[in-house]
Amino acid sequence: MTHPARSVDCHADPALLGGVPVRDATRTVWPLADEEIQAAVEACLRTGAWGQYEGEFNRELADRLKLFHQIEHVLLCSSGTSAVELGLRGLNLQPEEEVILSAGDFKGNFLNVLALGALPVLVDLEARSGQMDLNLVDAAMTSRTRAIIATHLHGGVVPMPELCELAHRHGVLVLEDACQMPGAMIAGRRAGTWGDVGVISFGGSKLLSAGRGGAILTSRNDVAARIRRWKFRGNDVSPLSELQAAVLPSQIARLDERRKIRTHIVDLLAQQLKPDDPLRMMPPGHPEVESQPDFYKVWFRYRSECCGGLQRDIFVAALRAEGIPISIGFRGLHLTHARRRFRQPGPLNQTDIVDRTGLVLHHPCLLEGPEIVQQIAAALHRVQSHAALLSQRATPAREDDGP
Repeated sequence: MTHPARSVDCHADPALLGGVPVRDATRTVWPLADEEIQAAVEACLRTGAWGQYEGEFNRELADRLKLFHQIEHVLLCSSGTSAVELGLRGLNLQPEEEVILSAGDFKGNFLNVLALGALPVLVDLEARSGQMDLNLVDAAMTSRTRAIIATHLHGGVVPMPELCELAHRHGVLVLEDACQMPGAMIAGRRAGTWGDVGVISFGGSKLLSAGRGGAILTSRNDVAARIRRWKFRGNDVSPLSELQAAVLPSQIARLDERRKIRTHIVDLLAQQLKPDDPLRMMPPGHPEVESQPDFYKVWFRYRSECCGGLQRDIFVAALRAEGIPISIGFRGLHLTHARRRFRQPGPLNQTDIVDRTGLVLHHPCLLEGPEIVQQIAAALHRVQSHAALLSQRATPAREDDGP
């Protein structure tokens, strides 16, 4: 999707102070309009399949995901968060056992561990990639460690071959969270297929969207059997509807193509950013593993010293007013939960840095074409050149202002 170029005066007043925005953010809609999706929904309505508990659309989706991921078992469920819980149950996680995860992870993963009566163990991020530091994972293991949650975040990937070798050497299981990058490639395999169990999400804003929903991926018969025993109790306690299942196969068919488009735009954006720009992009993928990541979010660190000391919240509010869909990323889990609810084996310095400086760009704009790169550059220049005025007069963005 491309939009006509808009002439931008980078020296005009910022939109947050009454100027004309660089970009019309209202023109970005997600999920995208799609004739195949419309036809599938109409077929659901016409045949009455939308009211079935589990029918041809659920079966088709599960079969498509098995083929796409080259994996034996696919279990559909109501959300990515539910998929993580079911995955942990499939790993037979018991109360009082421990699960290692990044301190910069999604809070739902932390809360799922607690929901099963287990203890989250938080390790720091790696400075160069922003993903969990595997050296610290090794050091955090104890006799109570049952599993590791490895989450690929914001265009970066966890080096799964190394992590799986490490985990299995210690007799520890791996849940691979690919909710942000379904279909991405890591060392020649699809994200979500490296661990003992993997999960993907079909949430409304996700790269594969059904409004809600998720899937659990595994090649282990015992894991799949445990999940089925928990999930099916006379009825499915975590279902994906036929209507939701119907809208996903055509999106899966386009996923690789769209990943290439997003990757190209991210590459252009990385080339466009200058050393003195207030945004520094975190390198996609991981320096030690061959990968083709995808971009639900693009991750940056904000450097206020390159923007006249402008407060990060005001910087975000100013860019969003210009139509750039940027927001503050995940909070550090150790900063938002009581100390008694987790174990912290060591310092979390990198997570603290990300908590103070991290920003993420939401993915739909990446499909608009190269124009978005110029719009971001123009918005950055406008905000940077008006930093002093914005500091005096602007209202900071709220923490929940993200997409």
